[in-house]
Amino acid sequence: MKFLLPVIFSALMLASTSGSAATPITQKSFGQLPDGRAVTLYTLTGPQGLVVEVMDYGATIVALRTPDRAGRAGDVAPGFTKLESYLTSSPYFGCTIGRFGNRIAHGRFTLDGKTYQLATNNSPGDVPCSLHGGNVGFDKVLWRATVDTAAARPTLRFEYTSKDGEEGYPGNLRVRLTYALTADNGLQLDYEATTDAPTPVNLTNHCYFNLKGEGQGEILDHELTLQASRYTPVNAGLIPVGGIQPVAGTPLDFTRPQRIGERIGAANEQLKLAGGYDHNFVLDRKGTGLELAATVYEPSSGRVMEVLTTEPGIQFYSGNFLDGTLAGKAGGKYLYRGAIALETQHFPDSVNQPDFPSTILRPGETYRSSTVYRFSTR
Repeated sequence: MKFLLPVIFSALMLASTSGSAATPITQKSFGQLPDGRAVTLYTLTGPQGLVVEVMDYGATIVALRTPDRAGRAGDVAPGFTKLESYLTSSPYFGCTIGRFGNRIAHGRFTLDGKTYQLATNNSPGDVPCSLHGGNVGFDKVLWRATVDTAAARPTLRFEYTSKDGEEGYPGNLRVRLTYALTADNGLQLDYEATTDAPTPVNLTNHCYFNLKGEGQGEILDHELTLQASRYTPVNAGLIPVGGIQPVAGTPLDFTRPQRIGERIGAANEQLKLAGGYDHNFVLDRKGTGLELAATVYEPSSGRVMEVLTTEPGIQFYSGNFLDGTLAGKAGGKYLYRGAIALETQHFPDSVNQPDFPSTILRPGETYRSSTVYRFSTR
């Protein structure tokens, strides 16, 4: 399978990104779920100023603070100060997505001759689909957390077992997700999963970003570069229509730095269907390890974010469904196009698209995927 990485790579990757030890991981209460279970917030502090807060509900990034060019720390990850808002109002802010990230057309797929029907919890363009794992995806469950401060760099590990039949998926899927800070001011996410029956797996994180600061207006002046010369065109339901097309000559060409707002209003059918950018880009990969996928630069703060991944694709979403009704952690509203998401992934609807890289995990195999969000200034 194309997304199965050798165990030796994981060991080398950890060695290459480890460095001076970070401050030990701290934890505190973040409230209770309606059934009384406690939710805990963990804080990871890095050696170069990166501070990340993650809760065990949804294995969710709640805050991500990193310095601007003047050395002032700012939270660049939209989210909420209270658990209740994540339970009732969150558009997937910062959470872990599974069992299958992005969309599956009509919530249906056939695997080894058997057809499975999932919940259809989304219907853009009146085309129903299963989105981000269904009604109760991995973003809406309480993960088991373990803190390890004995290693060269402290790690926060989350584990969850998705039972056979959960949200309609086959097989008992055991998932492990590890958060760790790197010596070069990055946040690394390492995913592993095993199953006892064939099943689709496509895990990702749905963190939103505004490098000016969460709740600090639109992201149209952010400059984006994608290491992707191709993309997967979509229909009105934001489902790939099949095939892979070049971005050259279209407003989806970010192979060189471009302001996000520069061409977002262009007379282009794909932008019209998505209401902006909400597309899977096919990365120009050279191997199987961590490779640069995207670079975002925000001129007023000087912040730079690089996204590295082992995945074959990345979903660029320009915050088209934000509408100013949600209030941020500092009180600012999350405006229309007030944040972006860059979700590393296998392609949407891959389970129904035989020409796309496979997302089927089988017994005896181990799913492995890694992504790093690395921050700097200029």
